[in-house]
Amino acid sequence: MEKQQLLEMGFSDELVSQALSATVGKPLSSATEWILSQESRTDSKRSPVLTPSPSQPKINPFFRLNSAKKPRHSPDNHQQPPAVEPESSPQPEPKKRKQPPPRNEQPLAERMRPHTISQIVGQDHLLADKSSILRSAIDRDRLPSLILWGPPGTGKTSIGRAIVNSCSSSSSYRFVTLSAVTAGVKDVRDVVDEARKRKKNTINGTITRTVLFVDEVHRFNKSQLDSFLPVIEDGSIIFIGATTENPSFHLITPLLSRCRVLTLNPLQPHHVSTILKRATEDSDTGLAQSVGRAINVNDEVIEFLSQHCDGDARVALNALEISAITASSRLGSATSDNSDSAALLGVTIEDAKEALQSKHLSYDKNGEQHYNLISALHKSMRGSDANASIYWLARMLESGEQPLYIARRLIQFASEDVGLADTSALTQAVSCYQACHFIGMPECRVNLAQCVAYLALAPKSIAVYRALEAATKAVKDSIGQNEGVPLHLRNAPTKLMKELGYGSFGADK
Repeated sequence: MEKQQLLEMGFSDELVSQALSATVGKPLSSATEWILSQESRTDSKRSPVLTPSPSQPKINPFFRLNSAKKPRHSPDNHQQPPAVEPESSPQPEPKKRKQPPPRNEQPLAERMRPHTISQIVGQDHLLADKSSILRSAIDRDRLPSLILWGPPGTGKTSIGRAIVNSCSSSSSYRFVTLSAVTAGVKDVRDVVDEARKRKKNTINGTITRTVLFVDEVHRFNKSQLDSFLPVIEDGSIIFIGATTENPSFHLITPLLSRCRVLTLNPLQPHHVSTILKRATEDSDTGLAQSVGRAINVNDEVIEFLSQHCDGDARVALNALEISAITASSRLGSATSDNSDSAALLGVTIEDAKEALQSKHLSYDKNGEQHYNLISALHKSMRGSDANASIYWLARMLESGEQPLYIARRLIQFASEDVGLADTSALTQAVSCYQACHFIGMPECRVNLAQCVAYLALAPKSIAVYRALEAATKAVKDSIGQNEGVPLHLRNAPTKLMKELGYGSFGADK
């Protein structure tokens, strides 16, 4: 059987017999290797067998046994390709796929960031007037230290970067940016040391000043904020801080005294619309770079995004980019079926709704917006406007406010603003708190709305509140110690105290 397998491989009968005799008791692969290791063949009726060079690796026996059934070539037949081992057979080179052009991986909001003050949209109260603090500082090339305070996506970082680029001698400024989320005192110290060195070393009579922009500056603690004070005061750096939190609450007073606080307002819908249109029309850094092709965005999509981003340009731009990617994916699957690669990519209103998911609400449970909304609820109920009261209630609930916090404030309102005009108001407020505690969200929204409407429509009386305030003032303003309790109002638990006149109020005389 072994001899038959070797004969089927094309070896001569003589070589097969010699190989089997030389490898008695060994596997068939040993006989095959013995034949291949011979330097000469004596059988002239078959083509010579190539002898592998010493450097050639041994052929895998498994491959030899499986390839034995393949017909060997004849030296007279030149049309048949010679049988070669797989190690030496040339493999066809795979075709290289055409690589797509490189895309800009930066988010659209970052690519569309303005470079100069003239490119900034919105914040007209700071930039429209040529005599404003920013315009004047840029024109005179004398930048002050600033605190930019405003909601997210209103242009704080963009203004901070554009100020330096807009100066006539922008080359004399060195712009350094830090984030209070990741930076520490060491990072600030390194920037300050480098700034002082550059200030001392003048080049052609020009001093290079350092503008340090710190994003989310409210995240620094007191000791970190203190490290800015001496370098701002001696002019080593020009400090520009950006924060979404009220500086009066989160920044130290010495820092505020050295910087000018500029308040940024949420962008109006027409401002956001202008920014979105600019992104769709810019072919170099705009929306086309996100999907790699031209794109069409109709006015309905732009209006929808500008109305539902809550004045946050970053939210609108991110939603626009996601909408374009969604539309591109849909168009890609359609063109693969129809082979119509020239179809124009268009973003629909459904793509925009899917990208935005829900209206963006600016709210922070422990920050200024938290207190602003509860104040709006109080004042609306105080003004007996039930519709406005329920609106502000809905704003707080949709933003994630805890219902028990609202219920506690309603209990306070019931006594402070309604008071004796309707004594049932306090009962209503306490019952509302208990209902919210028992059933929780989202069912307790109705309980809160009922109590808010009741308190808003109830008659108002602050007589109790005013009486308490007047009495408190009398206690604080009394000269010397507060007067003792009159004898007739005192308690008389003993006979002696009664004889002294304690507790004689209302007693028979």
